[in-house]
Amino acid sequence: MASGIKSLINSAKALYIGNSGSKAELPDLFPVVDKEIDGEDCDRDCSNCVVQYPKSFKIDETDALYGFVKGWSTHVLVATGKSDWVRDVADEKGSIMQAISHAKAPSNGRLMVSASNIPTPHRTTSYSEPTTVLVLPAFAVVENVTPATVPTLVSIINDSPTNTSPLEPISIPPSMTAHLPEPTPAMLKDITTRPSPHRALILLCSQKTRDARCGQSAPLLRKEFQRHLAPLGLYRDLDDERPGGVGIYFISHVGGHKYSANVMIYRRPDAFGLDEVELGKLTEEERQRVVPIKPQEGEDDLGAAQCIWLARVKPEDCEGIVKFTVLQGKVVKPLSQLRGGFDRGRGLMSW
Repeated sequence: MASGIKSLINSAKALYIGNSGSKAELPDLFPVVDKEIDGEDCDRDCSNCVVQYPKSFKIDETDALYGFVKGWSTHVLVATGKSDWVRDVADEKGSIMQAISHAKAPSNGRLMVSASNIPTPHRTTSYSEPTTVLVLPAFAVVENVTPATVPTLVSIINDSPTNTSPLEPISIPPSMTAHLPEPTPAMLKDITTRPSPHRALILLCSQKTRDARCGQSAPLLRKEFQRHLAPLGLYRDLDDERPGGVGIYFISHVGGHKYSANVMIYRRPDAFGLDEVELGKLTEEERQRVVPIKPQEGEDDLGAAQCIWLARVKPEDCEGIVKFTVLQGKVVKPLSQLRGGFDRGRGLMSW
């Protein structure tokens, strides 16, 4: 009886998100680790984690995860300098999130809006100052955004690639002037854009006002991800914009907090030059010499090729996620952790 009810619930979820039968099946969306290719230890949990979840940390371990994420076209991260917000971030008074909720929707599909802990330009959490917005999958940083210039931000989103766009060079104007009333100072009208320096992003839901588990898991996972990225020279803290690294940001509720921790990983195409490397076929000495390559100056900016959305992530998963998911675009535990995502290079998505 219980399994029958769960099947009906899953069918209702699929109907709600608009499954059309054309989505990629679970084994097809992202490569899955293989012991012959990736080594005998490719699916093992980290044995020396320095952090653990509290004993009271309990989540749903039985629901099917894959294919129940509602499709989205563009994802924006709004810099707020905070890691927690009111329950619905659109109710943050005077914020960019609120202004977006009241603005005309983008013409190129569903927009996902996340508040983030990205520092604001003025190092304040006040919404009275202009802030920065990161547009994905374009990997475009939009600066000097205010609630009044949100319509201009939306026009930038309309001209940016979406999750279903083919991988082609991105051409976003480096500056735009918002159409605001004449008394408005020129400095508040000018919006600038630039490519994000990062090769990959790890986004962690941290919103404890929606679920205490998100507030508990995010800082613990960040610490563990940092421990594995730092020796590779890839960890970037909130103020580090050296090119070629991995940014780790806290974001607001993305849904499915009962499957905490939710982790979204955006990757540029072959982000570190390791996607085709078969680690399991290398000797130990050869494996030690494998290092992520740095981006080449002047290379085309294509934005993110993939977003890999995982859930039920624990500290002991972080080593494998860094080694295989961040560095190579593979999934370690697809059946229990993969919620969905997209691969623009192959034109595949989970919805």
